[in-house]
Amino acid sequence: MPLLARMLMAPLTVEVRRGAVAQLGALLADSRVATSGRVAVAVGAGQGDHISSLIAATLGEAKVFRVPDGSVDAAVSLGADLRKGAFEAVVGIGGGKTIDVTKYAASLTGIPMVAVATNLSHDGICSPVSSLEHEGGKGSFGVPMPLAILVDLDFVHGAPPSLVRAGVGDVISNLSAIEDWQLGNVERGEPIDGLAVAMARTSAEAVLGRGDSIESDAFLTVLAESLVLSGMAMVIAGSSRPSSGGDHEILHAVDQLYPGTSNHGELAGIGAAFCFFLREDERRLSLVTGCLRGHDLPVTPGDVGLTAEQFTAAVMLAPSTRPGRYTILEHLRLSEAEVRDRVEEYVRALGH
Repeated sequence: MPLLARMLMAPLTVEVRRGAVAQLGALLADSRVATSGRVAVAVGAGQGDHISSLIAATLGEAKVFRVPDGSVDAAVSLGADLRKGAFEAVVGIGGGKTIDVTKYAASLTGIPMVAVATNLSHDGICSPVSSLEHEGGKGSFGVPMPLAILVDLDFVHGAPPSLVRAGVGDVISNLSAIEDWQLGNVERGEPIDGLAVAMARTSAEAVLGRGDSIESDAFLTVLAESLVLSGMAMVIAGSSRPSSGGDHEILHAVDQLYPGTSNHGELAGIGAAFCFFLREDERRLSLVTGCLRGHDLPVTPGDVGLTAEQFTAAVMLAPSTRPGRYTILEHLRLSEAEVRDRVEEYVRALGH
């Protein structure tokens, strides 16, 4: 009987430790990603000269480009620079915006991309999606997964704590996304990829029950690995389904209506908690909100400066951000008055 298996895309290397950036040169040479040394490096606007000096010591004559923001324009501009330079590979070093811009630029140019994360704000460090700003708000664009992923804990410890904690909210929201995917299967016959579900769920559960914090290398290592697994779950599924449900619909709606309210991971955490409230799943709601509060993450709309009316408007808009995706929001089909009542009940139940 023949052995049947499927081939899975995976990064050549996933390394999480202090001093990981110093291994960039060896990684590119050993994996034969860049044999002639024509390497470009994209860094965020706020990274300063420290990374540039490290790159000079590690990669020699690599060309460094500054990424001004997380926009489509920035990604297209970087792509044009990469094309003109005939680079063999590009290394994106920074937070979510820088890595998303670099992933998209690499896809436009057709060269491999290595992600070096300096914070852990969301699962974009490994996902096949770039979330970029444009004139109409923010959109998600399909891109190849990074060829290799390094997480340098020295940089993560130096990042703003809010950008590290945010990764907790993003990975925990997988639990809500999985519930929505299973709901789509029951109600609409949408096929489910069990391996993608297993990876997305495992990544969330690994973080959910831990008692340590972002001050700990052990916690940061688990969080980084969980975000990588979450991204790989999307690669396996061929979509963002295992990591994005009603929770992400809500966050995208908030981004559209009230740009700059909060970061991706914080809004994903609030969205997941509210979706569990809508499901009347008290056990999961308690676990999710307990984890969020344990890491000083927001739980209610007021925690990020939104009124009940504003959050109601976001929930009403949310389904339109992912047309065709079936979640608890589409399933309940609540009227605006009903949504407002649920939001007010949620705030009363979980507000400080």
